[in-house]
Amino acid sequence: MDNKILVTGGDGRFAKILKNKNKKLNLVFCNKKQLNILSLKSITKNFDKHKPKIIFHCAGLSRPMNIHEKDIAKSIDLNIIGTANLVKICKLYKIKLIYFSTGYVYEGKKGNYKETDTVKPFNIYGLSKLGGECAVSMYKNSLILRVTMTEKPFTHNTAFTNLKSNLMFHEDLVNMLPKVINEIGIINIGGKSQSIYNFAKKYNKSVKKAKLNTNSKLPLNQTMNLSKLKKLLKW
Repeated sequence: MDNKILVTGGDGRFAKILKNKNKKLNLVFCNKKQLNILSLKSITKNFDKHKPKIIFHCAGLSRPMNIHEKDIAKSIDLNIIGTANLVKICKLYKIKLIYFSTGYVYEGKKGNYKETDTVKPFNIYGLSKLGGECAVSMYKNSLILRVTMTEKPFTHNTAFTNLKSNLMFHEDLVNMLPKVINEIGIINIGGKSQSIYNFAKKYNKSVKKAKLNTNSKLPLNQTMNLSKLKKLLKW
């Protein structure tokens, strides 16, 4: 509990779960009004005020996915430029940066992607998160978490039987974080490799089957290799 961790995007979906479920980490949450990642002055002011040892960078633009195509300027600003700004100040203050990225940086066709595999995002959201990754990777004292997660309970009435992923719930990531924060580099984070339907059915017995059209923009095997994570968690 000694190392204070500042969380950007403090009123976002995951941050709210982190705030309610965390029991082991010393966290301080800053929302976008308190800490504007597009302002170097705002970042510096908060670093001086809170004196964190680690940054959890959760701020950014995610859903709805189509907003990244409709407003690429906003996507670039929040996911790439904002992240690059944090890297600059973390480097200046010698603070560790942990960046919450996504499994969408992989192509999503063959599945079982390792952290060392080639990245090729299949949509603009993935490209924007990869842009953030590029900046973070330039800073040695950093950790990139490529996460696949969703809200609990499963929010949809139908789920795809032919789309495979590593979905897990936000709460699962909260439990994993204390065991990975001392790492550097890149770690794939997710649950069991399975169809979205099988994942959803376990928690929602009434969910109905659906099949993703093969002409869809979504690739069908987005699974990641979790060997590195399993070793850290001693699964």
